[in-house]
Amino acid sequence: MEKPTILKNILQRKQEEVASRKKQRSISELEKVIKGIDKPRGFTRAIVKQIKRKRPAVIAEIKKASPSKGLLRENFHPGNIAQSYAENGATCLSVLTDIDFFQGHDDYLKEARAACSLPVIRKDFMIAPYQLVESRSLGADCILLIVAALDEKQLPELAACAKEQDLDCFIEVHNQPELERALELKPELIGINNRDLHSFSTSLDTTYDLLEKIPEGTAIVTESGILTRQDVDEMIQHDVYGFLVGEAFMRAADPGQKLKELFFYG
Repeated sequence: MEKPTILKNILQRKQEEVASRKKQRSISELEKVIKGIDKPRGFTRAIVKQIKRKRPAVIAEIKKASPSKGLLRENFHPGNIAQSYAENGATCLSVLTDIDFFQGHDDYLKEARAACSLPVIRKDFMIAPYQLVESRSLGADCILLIVAALDEKQLPELAACAKEQDLDCFIEVHNQPELERALELKPELIGINNRDLHSFSTSLDTTYDLLEKIPEGTAIVTESGILTRQDVDEMIQHDVYGFLVGEAFMRAADPGQKLKELFFYG
């Protein structure tokens, strides 16, 4: 029998969670909520604009914990963190809403988005169209599609559903086969996650190895493992200006100040 991985455990639990949520709130109820929400803020547009200027496009993450590192931040106030990020140069926000593995919550996204004017991605494990409607009802501007978590039918289906909901898609890959699947959708934005979601080990070589396989004109964001100014400088030397950073900020006394030090000092 194949050994369960962290990702497989997460996806199994996510199926149960989505089934439970569907019973609690119907899609028609969520659609009523959406009518009272302002238009999406343009997540992809904001990232692409910065990258074209060859300036760091930082997606600053708000997460309380992770499966591999446990609790990252006890003093956790999403609104205050979002405001600090916005004041110190973040381009967009990423908010974890997964409850069981990241100690996230839907309300964290609402609080963060209400505290500033930055576009926000709902960072969760999307496996069903229901979750996209739900994401829009929470105020998300973008959703994450993890290629490793989706089969050949699910990926294009969810991408199409996102478009229907006026949500941007941030498509995440970890290797060349996943990248090839992602590129079939002709995305404006590709995220390369340096963390293996099966083992949760991290290597920045993941980004470097995939760079030359991504067509010109596709915006690239490197995710996970960006902890020092040297990491940032090396990525920029490889012409990578998009970054998603969580742990380095969450462990700092002032997350926004840490963002400024890492990306905009001097």
